[in-house]
Amino acid sequence: MLKALCAATMLVAGTFSSLAQTSPAQRGPLVSTPEVVKDLAPTGKIRAAINLGNSVLAQKDDKGPKGITVDLAREVGRRLGLPVELVPFEAAGKVFDALKEGSWDIAFLAIEPVRAAEIEFTPPYVHIEGTYMVPKDSNLKVIEDVDRAGVRIAVGKGSAYDLYLTRTIKNATLVRASTGGGSAMVELFRNDKLEVAAGVKQPLVEYAKAHPDVRVMDGRFMVIRQAMGTPKGRTAGAAYLSAFIEEMKASGFVADALKRSNQPDAAVAPAGM
Repeated sequence: MLKALCAATMLVAGTFSSLAQTSPAQRGPLVSTPEVVKDLAPTGKIRAAINLGNSVLAQKDDKGPKGITVDLAREVGRRLGLPVELVPFEAAGKVFDALKEGSWDIAFLAIEPVRAAEIEFTPPYVHIEGTYMVPKDSNLKVIEDVDRAGVRIAVGKGSAYDLYLTRTIKNATLVRASTGGGSAMVELFRNDKLEVAAGVKQPLVEYAKAHPDVRVMDGRFMVIRQAMGTPKGRTAGAAYLSAFIEEMKASGFVADALKRSNQPDAAVAPAGM
């Protein structure tokens, strides 16, 4: 009897020890509630805003949008048993503007204070870098050289790097591409012969490979923390999405989605960050 009691005690202790070493996401599936469904699909489907202006997050082909944000949106729908409607936008700024019209339920945007006033953000699922591109023969050599009088920086209007540089640039001048997309920003840089283009590192590097008259600076001026979001006040939905993102990072889903979309330089965000 004593031996049996000791064995049972050891079994229970071992079970609690095992649970303590696993994350909440590893202990079981996310729990859906009527409140979660109401928050994330008030029209009976999840309307997912997809930013096609950031090629790290989404890409276009003949079949429509694809990439990590599309994969995450569809996985949320699969888990909740709800249809997903992809709502494409040309740029992140346009996604944010559409919030006022109530045209989406979830979105994939960089965490920024201006946006956080109106959007419930999850922890980030991926980190990407914001950096500068300049003419090959530019006298601007390092990131710190850019913020000086007389330097004009092309940015996509309403983008994460526009919002960040608006807060931090003291001497240079920001010139905004009205459509907000990365290609529009590069066109502005080219057409107006600006000194600098600011943007997401990966597409700038790809552009520079095909255009040897420009170069991308080493380093970065910011880390862009890409997260999921839902309109402010949808607290049950926001809590579900936060737990979902943590599980997707821990399970390898995010890393696999980045590989499938050929984005090996994007970094999976650490847990809780």
